[in-house]
Amino acid sequence: MQNFKYQIFTSVIEEQIKSGILVSGDRLPSVREIKEKYQLSITSVQSGYDYLVMKGWVENRPRSGFYVSIKTNENIPEDVPKLSLTIRNSDFDKKVKLTSKSNKSFEQISFNTTAPTDLLIPQKLILRKIQEVIRKKGASILSYYPVNGSEILRNQIAARATKLGCKIKSEQLIITDGALQALYIALASVTQPDDVVAVESPCVFSVLEVISNLKLKIIEIPVHYKNGFDVDYLKDAVTKNNIRTVVLTPNFHNPTGILMSDETKKELALIAQSNEIPIIENDIYGDLYFEGERPSTICKFDTEGWVMTYSSFSKTLAPGIRLGWLNAGRFFEQAERIKFSLGRSVAPIFQELMIELLEENSYDRHLRFFRKQLEMQCVELLNVLRLCFPKDCYFHRPQGGYSIWGQLPEKINMSDFYQFCESQKIAFTPGNTFSYTDVYSHHFRIIFADRITSDNIMRVKIIGEKVQSILDENL
Repeated sequence: MQNFKYQIFTSVIEEQIKSGILVSGDRLPSVREIKEKYQLSITSVQSGYDYLVMKGWVENRPRSGFYVSIKTNENIPEDVPKLSLTIRNSDFDKKVKLTSKSNKSFEQISFNTTAPTDLLIPQKLILRKIQEVIRKKGASILSYYPVNGSEILRNQIAARATKLGCKIKSEQLIITDGALQALYIALASVTQPDDVVAVESPCVFSVLEVISNLKLKIIEIPVHYKNGFDVDYLKDAVTKNNIRTVVLTPNFHNPTGILMSDETKKELALIAQSNEIPIIENDIYGDLYFEGERPSTICKFDTEGWVMTYSSFSKTLAPGIRLGWLNAGRFFEQAERIKFSLGRSVAPIFQELMIELLEENSYDRHLRFFRKQLEMQCVELLNVLRLCFPKDCYFHRPQGGYSIWGQLPEKINMSDFYQFCESQKIAFTPGNTFSYTDVYSHHFRIIFADRITSDNIMRVKIIGEKVQSILDENL
């Protein structure tokens, strides 16, 4: 089902450009021709062409019409940081200081917080529904709810998963206080201190902190720009080490934004089953796809219950809504005991809020515009970065989620770079916080969750010029 009326023709044009049917310089049908062919309003057609222009597929030539843009192939680096197949102690103390520093508050926008901002949060919808919940439920929302969460909510989540081909049993679902609690429960259910855990690399630092707090050891599995998660590397690691579980984000990986292919997901499910190694997959960004259909999960290809999937609504609604869920599969009994030890139940008002939003399809209607706004933010910021920074720098185009993964030349002193960014009241997240190693020292993550203003663009341009001046000095 198309999200916007104009996608009935924009999706066709995009596919024809990608497949080579349309090439650079080809003239596209006029607004009136599209209007008549697809029975759309002129406003819808114009909006569709504006969307294609924004994405860089099409250019508008005044008094001439719309044409396929002259696009050059994206130069994706072949050389990626090398990781050794080494078991590491998960001492994250120094990294925690880096993440704390990167979360400082600035007068201007910071590009380091992976959460919806006022630009994206449907404030009126949420507040109205909360008021309705209070009127309908009254004092009952002040009482304990079931430890595993509302049965109605669990049934709704299971039903949504079924539509994606993932057969989740509602009785094996646990409602949690956010995604990180779900991860903690999943990890604690299948590991003991000093067990070895395989994680993707780079990996979002909040996951690394949970692993560190549980006193686990890790092996980092590289995620490549072109091919994504390195399954062969994982197979080698599984053969040589007693890996107890694998933790990863298949859909719009944080920080790279890479989408794992269904072939890789199937292969991972087979690895889990044949080696009896549980996989813990983070699907928190799965609803934030920019193109096509909602991607599947590894859970879809799991037939024996070795995949534990968790997610949350904080990234798609509001960060203050601390409500997540965990599909514990065959590990439900262990997970249930751990959840009980962490607290009786998740805030009833949030559970009832989500029940209302899911029941009336308000959540899905919100997601349509949420995704489109995120994509527009992403394209605009990516274009600014590529325009303002030297060509020797690389910024990876994400396929969904919140983040752009940037890379600067080795000649740049990154400590000086971050200090200069701070002087411009711009904050990026240092690459070293995404690994227990230092292989990402010249990488950084940029978040596009907030409105991009002319002031932001000016500051990013100043930072880019500073990087160029440093490179010129080293010639």
